[in-house]
Amino acid sequence: MASHSDTLVVFFGATAGENGGKLGSDEREIILLVWQIVDLHEKKVGKLHKCFVKPDTLELTDQCKEETGLTVDDIVKAEPLDKVLQQFQQSVSSEVKCLGRTTYTLCVDSPLVIRQALHPEASKKNLVLPEIFFSFVDVRKEFHKCCPNAGLAQKLTLTSMLECILYHKFSCVETVNYKFDSGTCSKTEPVDSEAVIRARGLPWQSSDQDIARFFKGLNIAKGGVALCLNAQGRRNGEALVRFINSEHRDLALERHKHHMGSRYIEVYKATGEEFLKIAGGTSNEVAQFLSKENQVIIRMRGLPFTATPQDVLAFLGPESPVTDGTEGLLFVKYPDGRPTGDAFVLFSCEEYAQNALKKHKQILGKRYIELFRSTAAEVQQVLNRYMSTPLISTLPPSPIMPVPVLTTPPFLPAASSTRDCVRLRGLPYTAGIEDILEFMGEHTVDIKPHGVHMVLNQQGRPSGDAFIQMKSPDKAFMVAQKCHKKTMKDRYVEVFQCSTEEMSIVLMGGTLNRSGLSPPPCKLPCKSETPNKFQVINHKVHFENYRHY
Repeated sequence: MASHSDTLVVFFGATAGENGGKLGSDEREIILLVWQIVDLHEKKVGKLHKCFVKPDTLELTDQCKEETGLTVDDIVKAEPLDKVLQQFQQSVSSEVKCLGRTTYTLCVDSPLVIRQALHPEASKKNLVLPEIFFSFVDVRKEFHKCCPNAGLAQKLTLTSMLECILYHKFSCVETVNYKFDSGTCSKTEPVDSEAVIRARGLPWQSSDQDIARFFKGLNIAKGGVALCLNAQGRRNGEALVRFINSEHRDLALERHKHHMGSRYIEVYKATGEEFLKIAGGTSNEVAQFLSKENQVIIRMRGLPFTATPQDVLAFLGPESPVTDGTEGLLFVKYPDGRPTGDAFVLFSCEEYAQNALKKHKQILGKRYIELFRSTAAEVQQVLNRYMSTPLISTLPPSPIMPVPVLTTPPFLPAASSTRDCVRLRGLPYTAGIEDILEFMGEHTVDIKPHGVHMVLNQQGRPSGDAFIQMKSPDKAFMVAQKCHKKTMKDRYVEVFQCSTEEMSIVLMGGTLNRSGLSPPPCKLPCKSETPNKFQVINHKVHFENYRHY
């Protein structure tokens, strides 16, 4: 979008931490805003405004002190960010009006101050930014276009670059998306691998809008957030995010270990193929369901298999009217038509969706129903997962276990006699990963990456057991000593030190307690038959793979 306003607002900012090319990468707060009006028509430069900003934490890095010349005393009496932004808005409006101008263009010497500092911090503090901060010109980029042979651009000041491009017509005004647009993605759609990241460690309740808020300032492609699900169809704390180009993807990587609430989020490169595997779909039923624009999507889990659309509408009640009645319901089914207990619901506004979420864990029939926010990509992913589920033939009954199934879970660790694991027994059936991490307290830092394994029973429900891989036998011993018979949700939990070999024996039907290990009631395969991997015989066991803190 070409633009050449007669009035420029030259803008600069600094944070309490990294500045320059790494500005915003360490999640530190803004402590300085500088701006100046340039009247191109009259060739006049207005007053230089320099405002200190008081951050929540009054701690400056040595680099910050060196590059900005600021001291803690300078900012102790400063105003908070929202007050300084008000001063900025009033100052700019007043000066532009005095010049007799009606339009102006924001100019920066790097997009980082806008994309990586101002927007993310304003989002976390729930501040509404003035409209001027949603479009800007990167002067350094324009300078390179105007003077392609000037190799010393990095050493030039913002003022000197502006003088060089004074009569240059800006070729592109960069924009920041006001909001994230959800949508669907076809499996045939080309997705640039240089524009995709994987985010890990997300709270399981996170919606696509929450993830977009974490990346505020960067432009995500329409429908570009895909929440990942585990083998049981539950969110596993990961998401694939597709940005509009590689530049925005690279800036997203700089937010590695930034925080969403109290949790830090890991950000890694991913591929277009991975994104399509999660978000891509071909279902006409899904496309038709999601064709209604600007709808809030809620996912329902645990529905009785006999539940009808009318039952669901009655459960949600008149205060949560579903868009177009039964047309706004999508029941998820297996390939043979059997219900899965999942459904998606469309609501026309946030108020109706909030009313529906109040029904979380209320009873329908004889089952409590889970309700949480969802996304268009998750609708597609859940449909993809269930429609590709192979039908399991019924096997003859076993004298030891009622349903014999041979399963080799994908995330089992290699068998070892090293006792660097602990078994948690007697967990509340409602316990999740967050409950386990809270239960283990300070010992969570000693859990191996991907080292929390939740054991589910034959029906795919929590069994009350979990196995945790620790960084060393000493760490496992310490957890067993400190956490044994601690309470979780009014239940005491037993904690035993063990090895992955002992874990295997327990999963095969053996027992493990403080008195020792007892073998299962059937003959175990010898080690030579199962080198360096587990086999789970006559018991259907699933493992969920989680990131640790």
